[in-house]
Amino acid sequence: MKRPVKALKFSFFIILIATSFIACDKDFSTLESDVLGEENSNFSTKVDSLPIAAYNKKLERLRINGLASNLLGFFYDPAYGTTTASIVAQVTASSYSPDFGETPVIDSVAINIPYYSTVIGVDENGNSTYRLDSVFGNTSAKIKLSIYQNDYFLRDYDPNGGASSAQNYYSNASSGANSVVTQGNTINFDNHVVDTIYQTDNFLPSAKPNFVGTAADTTRSAPAFHAKLISDEAKLFWTNTIIEKEDSPELSNASNFKNYFRGLYLKAEAIDNDGQMVLLNLANANITIHYTYGATDSRLQSTYTLNFSGNILNTFINNFDQPLEDGNATEGDATLYLKGSEGSMAVVDLFSGMVECEDEDGTITMRTAFDCFKRTYRKLDENGNYAEKVNGNYPLKKLVNDAFLEVYEDMDKASEGPYGDDYHKYDRLYAYDIENSSPTTDYNFDQSANTSFPLSSKLISLSQRDTITGKFKIRLTEHLKNILIRDSTSTKIGLVLSNNVNYTNNAKILTPTDEVSNVPAAAIISPRGTVLHGNQSATEKKRLKLKIFYTEPK
Repeated sequence: MKRPVKALKFSFFIILIATSFIACDKDFSTLESDVLGEENSNFSTKVDSLPIAAYNKKLERLRINGLASNLLGFFYDPAYGTTTASIVAQVTASSYSPDFGETPVIDSVAINIPYYSTVIGVDENGNSTYRLDSVFGNTSAKIKLSIYQNDYFLRDYDPNGGASSAQNYYSNASSGANSVVTQGNTINFDNHVVDTIYQTDNFLPSAKPNFVGTAADTTRSAPAFHAKLISDEAKLFWTNTIIEKEDSPELSNASNFKNYFRGLYLKAEAIDNDGQMVLLNLANANITIHYTYGATDSRLQSTYTLNFSGNILNTFINNFDQPLEDGNATEGDATLYLKGSEGSMAVVDLFSGMVECEDEDGTITMRTAFDCFKRTYRKLDENGNYAEKVNGNYPLKKLVNDAFLEVYEDMDKASEGPYGDDYHKYDRLYAYDIENSSPTTDYNFDQSANTSFPLSSKLISLSQRDTITGKFKIRLTEHLKNILIRDSTSTKIGLVLSNNVNYTNNAKILTPTDEVSNVPAAAIISPRGTVLHGNQSATEKKRLKLKIFYTEPK
């Protein structure tokens, strides 16, 4: 292996992590912070800092249907440029073959889409007060919001892939239009507008509680976008579209309804090149038709509800000042660009190229970094080959106690712009195993999950950003152990920016050009970006590096 860089040498402290694995007949175990005198120990702890290559990977044609949440609005990232996000969604009826009663007449139609919010207290009347979560950009800037009836049918199944093959839709952010692509087809939703259902130049998410219902029966709920349609044009539209179809095939079942009313197109537009973006919870969104029916002297009230379900997808339009390109996969890059939506990620090759490898007899041989790593840590037999497995695992001559990627944010290039000093304070890096398109083993072992507050979740495997130095630590202890003792071949780690490290679903790339075939879906619904020091950074002490703390017999 390339002669280890002995960056730290502990004479009195032995660092052992509270994990164990079987590498021979007895387990290696750890004691996190016991202090042993040099004279009382028969092993020492050292650190390797290994050569790696980290490079940029431009992301295009990402699957944008089936996301857990959806972005809507306009976002300016000072390091990259602007992104506009719109939504296309199917809706389904709460019931089919409805009976609207005698002479039904619509009173109003309400569109209700909840925001993500957190209760932060109570007011003088004992009612909850809220803080909006997942709002990005200039939170005081309004945007233009138009809600149209969409006439493009979003299929459930791919006709070219068989009855069981789901139809996927992929981003097309560089097109300059609210469009998506499938295999061989591009759909611009501006070309499929039927009617305008709602429009405002004053869309501004609010943390005020929402009030849903009628004047006689109002329910207070968490903050939401709530539009009440009471114009004659709106009433006529919904009367013709829903009420008048009472006994028709269109309202008889879900399949017919989806083909008849093909959904909504929520189009966002900046105002004077400014605005904000919000993450929406469409799972609980609905359209409620309030109507009366019955005899003239004894009218009754009722509702008919349409839910946002079925296919829901995001469209993105990027207008970047910072060009995103694939980087140098052999030597790595000086700067790494992590950008959400259809942006960019970093690929970390843990064992890059050829290195000078020192054998046990002191001979220096050129070997691949991957082979050298295994020869340095595994036991060898008298012929210089790996010792035979014990209980299915390779025995080790050096015990990996801790290993992590040390990553620094480039605090000069990752500018706060107009957003203030806290703009990057809450950045989280999410690392994943590229070969298996899955979370790392260390992530899966990490018991520090926090489902209610993702910012403080998985802090052992994925550290929070150090607000002073901009440093992250991505722990790969168990990942490297899998390579050493179980012969895993997962040598590349993907890095993306994430607003929610608990969200581990993947999004497929339509036409992969390398081993990256999936990206974490969390990166798509994270509009922000950051800039990191790569392994070729001009600032040597902040270069991205892999550190391995290990113990070996004296």
